[in-house]
Amino acid sequence: MEAFLVSTGIVALAEIGDKTQLLAFILAAKYRKPLPIILGILVATLANHAAAGALGSWITSLLGPEALRLVLGLSFIGMAVWSLIPDELDGQETKAARFGVFGTTLVAFFMVEMGDKTQIATIALVARYKALASVVSGTTLGMMIANVPAVILGDRIADRMPGRLIRAAAAAIFLILGIATLAGAGQRFGF
Repeated sequence: MEAFLVSTGIVALAEIGDKTQLLAFILAAKYRKPLPIILGILVATLANHAAAGALGSWITSLLGPEALRLVLGLSFIGMAVWSLIPDELDGQETKAARFGVFGTTLVAFFMVEMGDKTQIATIALVARYKALASVVSGTTLGMMIANVPAVILGDRIADRMPGRLIRAAAAAIFLILGIATLAGAGQRFGF
């Protein structure tokens, strides 16, 4: 349960102001069809985070406990720094319109999420907790918590979100996880 709750909270916070949330705002404003956009986000996130989770499981099988703890701790600290940097879209993410609203959302979200901080967080969280289903479920729920309101409310809330404060909170959580991991928290779990 801890893996699910931590994964949900981290990704929900990290996603605020992220480029995928900006993409949700753009798609909502452009298409004004929330249901196919929300379903596209869900399917893309499940596919992307399941692949990231599988990679996290594989990495866990390659590294010994000390090396894994060092890599995870430094990864979480790196995520803390990355969380403080606001994201921007370059306009290329919404050019897949020939696939319809659902298909455009699916392709755009899957591609934008590649190498994104929430995907990297999913890899690290699966390696940390060794709970693929719980982490992927949690990170997917976190994405939906952050992006569904963006789709439903669109541009009306974008300027009202305290982005700096939310990025700072996400960074603090990643930093705490990184320091705790480097300090040996979780050794009872074998890493």
